[in-house]
Amino acid sequence: MSKIVFFCIPAHGHTNPTLGVVRELIARGHEVWYYSYEMFREKIESAGGLFVSCDDFDMEQKLSPKDAARVGKDLAFSTKILVDTTLALDEKVCADMERLRPDCIVTDSMAAWGKAVALKLGIPFVISNTTFAFNRHSAKIMKQSFGEMLNMILSMPKISRDIKRLQRRGYRVRNVLDLIGSDESAHTVVYTSPEFQPCSETFSDKFAFVGPSVRPAEGVFEKTREKLVYISMGTVDNAMLPLYRQLIAQLTHTEYQVILSVGDRVPLSALEPLPPHISAYPQVDQIAVLQKADVFLSHGGMNSVSESLYYGVPLVLLPQTTEQRGVTEQVCRLGAGLAPKDTSGPSLLAAIQTVLANPGYREAAGRISESFRRCPGAPGAADKIQSVCRQRLR
Repeated sequence: MSKIVFFCIPAHGHTNPTLGVVRELIARGHEVWYYSYEMFREKIESAGGLFVSCDDFDMEQKLSPKDAARVGKDLAFSTKILVDTTLALDEKVCADMERLRPDCIVTDSMAAWGKAVALKLGIPFVISNTTFAFNRHSAKIMKQSFGEMLNMILSMPKISRDIKRLQRRGYRVRNVLDLIGSDESAHTVVYTSPEFQPCSETFSDKFAFVGPSVRPAEGVFEKTREKLVYISMGTVDNAMLPLYRQLIAQLTHTEYQVILSVGDRVPLSALEPLPPHISAYPQVDQIAVLQKADVFLSHGGMNSVSESLYYGVPLVLLPQTTEQRGVTEQVCRLGAGLAPKDTSGPSLLAAIQTVLANPGYREAAGRISESFRRCPGAPGAADKIQSVCRQRLR
């Protein structure tokens, strides 16, 4: 059997989809090492992976909440974090890979150090892509604002200096796209369906669209009213007290059951008093809630959107980053949700009511759900990884 090493960034949306794949590989008799962070140790070990901590080396973990929100929005800042982490991990990871001699590295698309060390040491690798795959065709949905484009142009000198730092340490990196872009020559697992992936027909058979990896619910959630509105702005940039207050004010006079998941940076006391049909929590079992929800107001993160659509739940979307805007664009294009341009309280309530009143949104979400369920899932991802391992063994 093969030795397989996973690398991932400290993010739930990037880690969770891989856990079923780890279980599948171990069930097939492979050995799996997983380089990650202490906050994910229990999940990874429960899946059967051999956990290796990167906490002492990772730069993103040391960021303030304000700086963490910049990751994904500021390309120069994100590049510096990736390069700093790659160089901090360089000695340890290279020594470990020389000792383990893995048959394959599976690296998250944003864990640039995994791909970089695979290229440096000549180890076969698979990209684990938890967002859309991007090429010149699909990238057209990533609509950047003028300010974002200007910021990117002005950032290029800083980005080039960071890339040269990698080059001086022997890494085969030409530009920032080698770190964060989809490599059409690389074997890649994409956690969505061909139907949801923009321009899926333009990708080669090196790309395996295996569908979202959705964990089982951890409990049973009770639905107490005819319509359930679920609200969550994700696990990273979710300190949005004014937004939550607006929504509560608008939804107080409705007949809907409302569940808000507000994260741990918003004190629940700041939302009180709440009417009986509205409940707020630091976090909830999102899968259990989505199994009963009628509409999901979300930030448009790929993981949250995939889980919502897997259960056929249409969306109202408030994207914050370029990636989230791309996901939002595709949801709206396929008719499974809408994104109001005006994010005032009355407009958000109107968007929620529109989605609830129009069965076409739920029907479109159901079609995407069916496409997800036709995908091969974790076994398909394991098949792709095994095929790359066999190339090494030849």
